[in-house]
Amino acid sequence: MLAVILSGGSGTRLWPLSREAFPKQFLPVVTEDSLLSETIHRGLDLDGEARVLAITNEDHRFVVAAQLQAQARERTAGIILEPVGRNTAPAIALAALSAEQDPQELLLVMPSDHVLKNIDAFREAVNKGAQAARSGKLVTFGIVPSAPHTGYGYIKAGTPQDGCAEVTAFVEKPDEATAERYLVEGGYLWNSGMFLFRADRYLEELAKHRPEMLEACKAAWSEKQADLDFTRVGKAAFEACPDDSIDYAVMESTQDAVVVPLDAGWSDVGSWSALWEIQPQDADGNVCRGDVITEDVSGSYLHSEGRLIAALGVSDHVIVETDDVVLVADRARVQDVKKLVAKVKAQGRLEHRFHKKVHRPWGTYEGVAMGERFQVKRIMVNPGASLSLQKHHHRAEHWVVVKGTASVNRGEETLLLTEDQSTYIPLGVTHRLTNPGVIPLELIEVQTGSYLGEDDIVRFEDTYNRV
Repeated sequence: MLAVILSGGSGTRLWPLSREAFPKQFLPVVTEDSLLSETIHRGLDLDGEARVLAITNEDHRFVVAAQLQAQARERTAGIILEPVGRNTAPAIALAALSAEQDPQELLLVMPSDHVLKNIDAFREAVNKGAQAARSGKLVTFGIVPSAPHTGYGYIKAGTPQDGCAEVTAFVEKPDEATAERYLVEGGYLWNSGMFLFRADRYLEELAKHRPEMLEACKAAWSEKQADLDFTRVGKAAFEACPDDSIDYAVMESTQDAVVVPLDAGWSDVGSWSALWEIQPQDADGNVCRGDVITEDVSGSYLHSEGRLIAALGVSDHVIVETDDVVLVADRARVQDVKKLVAKVKAQGRLEHRFHKKVHRPWGTYEGVAMGERFQVKRIMVNPGASLSLQKHHHRAEHWVVVKGTASVNRGEETLLLTEDQSTYIPLGVTHRLTNPGVIPLELIEVQTGSYLGEDDIVRFEDTYNRV
């Protein structure tokens, strides 16, 4: 079985914790592990031979690679990079095309940002679905509803047989009265967005119902190229591919769709309210994470990334503190967080895209202070990692080593710096920073100059093949 993990979302509904450059699937929003790490574990735990294939984009590729390598190691089947987002149907087609050596391999498709509390129940549901999938059925997993939820699509199931039921209809997100009727009538399940089928059967159904999509994916796959741990597909061919979900492109049209009911504490963590619902609450109905003090507070979600949150006399609120943003919202209005994100974008700000701590393939950097013609950053370089060989047209840099050892190429010189030692990189001088040690390298960088933007970088060599 190949666990196919879709990891291309931006997670704006959990802003400001989730940002475009580092969205919710990479964050430990429920447990100490990230949602992606939990999904990887879920795939590997199915059996001792299951492998994991990730599908992601250019911006997130190194974070996905780091988490996949840390969890899956030799059971990694690779990472496919989408040049542009084209929704789930084409992404899954690329995964199916990758099963060239075994076209009948089972693909278990899972979004990277869902929560499942009962892994035993999930494994049992997958085992039931696997029998149907091997026989040629296209299996989806329907969540047994616990409430008349209006935020999910529904699946109407037929008569159960051998743990599965024929899909009689896919239903769009209902209004509250309709959702309540579904719950009373029974036979309706939430659409989880998880699927199980043979690779060849998915491609057959896609050829039948969306042949132009399959041809575009085949053309893109035929132009694939290896780049480090990644597989890049043909950009122009994939850009020409229609944009559609697997539900619309295949599952609503095929005659072979079946559904397996799943009752495993599932959530798509689609909003702050959803996060509040699935986590343990105190006697006042509050979920508190981080440094939080409350007095006369009820029904609220309070999350601190660093600074103390002190809340008094509020009910049914969401309060989230990060290094650079504080969100205060009515818990009933958290679906509208995207409106705030749109305003942040419209003002030309960057808080929708980046955290103060920015992740790079070699480590992280974090803004400490900024003023006219200067900027201070805290930089962490992973053991054995190296920044690109580069220069800047508009800024000079001063580096002070706080912890670890730094190997510095500066023009024709090579310097080895340890704690409390420093160096200066003049404007226009070619340079490179490497951590030759076995512990993380931490240093303080002071930039001075007329322009301090991240795009003032001319790269000559790069271990990670970045432009």
